[in-house]
Amino acid sequence: MGFILLDQFTLAAFGGLIDALRLAADHGGRSRQIHASWAVMSLDGTPRRASCGVVISDASPLLAPTQFDYIAVCGGNDYLNEHHPPALLDYLRAVAEAGVRLIGVCTGTFAIAQAGLARKRTVCIHWNVLEAFQSQFPNLRPVTDKLFVDEGDLLSCAGSTAAIDLGLYLITRHCGASKANQAVRHMMLQGMRPSSLPQPHFFADLAHVADARVHQAVHFMEQRLDDPPSVDAIARYVGCSGRQLERAFNAALGVAPAAFQRQLRKDYACWMLENSPRTITEIAFDCGFSDAAHFSREFRNAFGVSPRQYRAGQRGSTVAPASAPAGEGMPEPRPV
Repeated sequence: MGFILLDQFTLAAFGGLIDALRLAADHGGRSRQIHASWAVMSLDGTPRRASCGVVISDASPLLAPTQFDYIAVCGGNDYLNEHHPPALLDYLRAVAEAGVRLIGVCTGTFAIAQAGLARKRTVCIHWNVLEAFQSQFPNLRPVTDKLFVDEGDLLSCAGSTAAIDLGLYLITRHCGASKANQAVRHMMLQGMRPSSLPQPHFFADLAHVADARVHQAVHFMEQRLDDPPSVDAIARYVGCSGRQLERAFNAALGVAPAAFQRQLRKDYACWMLENSPRTITEIAFDCGFSDAAHFSREFRNAFGVSPRQYRAGQRGSTVAPASAPAGEGMPEPRPV
C-alpha cells in the first residue's frame, strides 16, 4: 500500500491504517514488511505536517502506481482546499488508469473526487465534513451511515479509528483472518467493526436552512452533546445575541435553540442504546444529563418508554418537544 500524505492530514487515521498493516506484516510486532508492505509518499517528497502539528519529513516522491495494490490518500483539515495541485490530481488519474485501487482516508476522498474519480460511486464521508462535501460535489453520493465503503476500485473511509477497521478488513481479504486477529490483539481491540456500523453521531438535516448562524450553532451543539453549552454561549460562538439566536432558530426551524439541543441529545441517546454496550448511567453522562434519573425522566417524556425498555426493543410514540408544536418546524435528527 502506498500512502499519500496531504497537508494537515489526520494523524490518527493515517497511523491507525498503517499500524494495522505493520502489526499484521510480521510476528510479535517486529515490523518487518513480510505479509504486507507500504511506502509513505507526498507530492515532490516534501515534508507534510499533520493537523496536530507533527511533521513527517521522510516521505518519498510519488512512486509508480504499478508498485502497489492500493494507494491511500490521507487527508485531514485541508478539505476546504478546492484546488489541489494538478500534479497530484494527474497522479491519482494515472493510478486509476493503471487499475490500482484508490482509498480515500478521512478527507482524502475530497482530492479523489476533485480528480473526477468518484463518479457513479458511493463514498463514505465523516459526518463532520458532509456539508462541505455536498457543497463541493453536489452530484456525488456521500454517505455517513457507515465506517467505510468498498466500491471495488475505490474505497473510502470516514477516518479516525474507522481507518483501523478498514485496515483489518483489507488484511482479512489479502492475508487471512488470523493475521487480522493478530493485529487486533496487538492493538488491544475487542474486534473489527463491520463497515455497515453507523458512525456514532446524530445530525440535523439543515439543507433547507439558509441562515449561516443556525448552521454554526447546530454544529457547535453537535460538538458538545456531552457538555451542552448555554444558549448565551452558543450565541457568543455564532457572534450574535441570545435574543437574535432565538429569533433565527424560530424563523428557520420553528423551535427554540434549547429545545433543538435537547432533541439532539435524546436522539443521540437512542443511537447509544441501540449500538453501544455502555450502561444507562454512562449513556446519560455521554448525552449531557446530570444523572440516570434525570436522563430517564427526559427520555420517557420524549419517547414514551424508559431507556431500559427502549434498549429491550420496546418503542413508544415520539413526543414532540414542548416548545416545538407537533409537525412544525423542527427537522428530525437522523442516525448516520
